[in-house]
Amino acid sequence: MSDTKLSRGFAGAVLKLLRAGDYELTVTGRTEVTPHYLRVSFEAGGLLADRALHPTQWVRLWFSDGGKLHQRGYTLVNPDPANDTVDIEFALHDGVASNWAERAQPGDTIEATVLGSNFALPDPRPAGYVIVGDAASLPAINSLLDAIGDAPARIFLEAAHDDDRQLPVRRRADVTWVDRADAGDALVAAVGAAAFDASEHFGWVACDNRTTRAVARLLREDYRIPRKSLKAQGYWVA
Repeated sequence: MSDTKLSRGFAGAVLKLLRAGDYELTVTGRTEVTPHYLRVSFEAGGLLADRALHPTQWVRLWFSDGGKLHQRGYTLVNPDPANDTVDIEFALHDGVASNWAERAQPGDTIEATVLGSNFALPDPRPAGYVIVGDAASLPAINSLLDAIGDAPARIFLEAAHDDDRQLPVRRRADVTWVDRADAGDALVAAVGAAAFDASEHFGWVACDNRTTRAVARLLREDYRIPRKSLKAQGYWVA
């Protein structure tokens, strides 16, 4: 299922001008983690050999829809440069990326572009981390948790489905799960209710755009996390 002959439109033209790196990933397997969460395994097409890995690293995948290609960002999971393999995890919902993932079979291919992913752990090491996300950002959160080792972390995760609570989180004991309600307001309220002086902490948040903005404001104002110690990115549009 390669879409290489379709146009990437204006976004693709811009990325080409910026000298983004393009690769072809080949599906080698798939694992249903829950009914709403799917892990697809790939041969990485040399992507991992050409790029230095960093926590929360992501690539742009190109999905066909109505004769056009659309890009979506996905975190690299279990990247293995020695064997040129990588996994991508999909929080399933009605959309072009989820539809592709649910149909994907070994041998299928998809184009990937590398540009825009950058993150480095804070130096000096902070007193701890406040991390807020959902199923869509869980791969990035797990990557971050792997990188920070035993550093203290307060983690809030939003569950859109009951089975989201069964998803593999690296440090499950540190997680507060919050059922999604009122377009993310329940998560914002839970984060706000747990506020403490985290001025020496690092904040990381990735939810839908609206919720991300609201949580980032809380981390700055109620948790007192400085802007320079806060990474906030909307992962999807509610």
